Amino acid sequence: MKKILAITALTLFVAAAGFSQTLKFGHVNGNELVQALPEFDTAQVKLQKYQQELINTLEIMQVQLNNMNDAYSKDSKNWTDLVRQTKEQEMIDLNKRIQDYNAKANDDLQAKQVEMFRPIQEKVDKAIKEVGKENGFVYIIDAGSGVLLYFDETKSTNVMPLVKAKLGIK
Repeated sequence: MKKILAITALTLFVAAAGFSQTLKFGHVNGNELVQALPEFDTAQVKLQKYQQELINTLEIMQVQLNNMNDAYSKDSKNWTDLVRQTKEQEMIDLNKRIQDYNAKANDDLQAKQVEMFRPIQEKVDKAIKEVGKENGFVYIIDAGSGVLLYFDETKSTNVMPLVKAKLGIK
């Protein structure tokens, strides 16, 4: 619905502006810009390191559960009912902690990803806006977001080189 409203508004704007003046429309691939920045690689490495730390902790917990399960399978026939019930409850509790940790780790990883990549995205957004303003573009469309269904490359200026220059990317 928003896409239809945006297209309708764009059509009305172009019609109202008349054909006597040339309107500048541009496109850029925002994802490509973000990934071209050196900060992206640094953030990616930090995020992978954080993810590995979470995985390592989860693996340690899983080894503990496997050891408890092996001991239970091996020795439970020699245990009293109270010991057996206690060991079963310990395994249930550890399994629950593993599940809770896994869910929390996923949430934490997503939050860390947002925290690390937001400044990079904001830097790219700012550069695109500055290029648009400085070069008199009416619209610059992010062709990398998947929102754009069609554009005529011969009538749209690829502002990627201008934004890369603004960001200091070669």
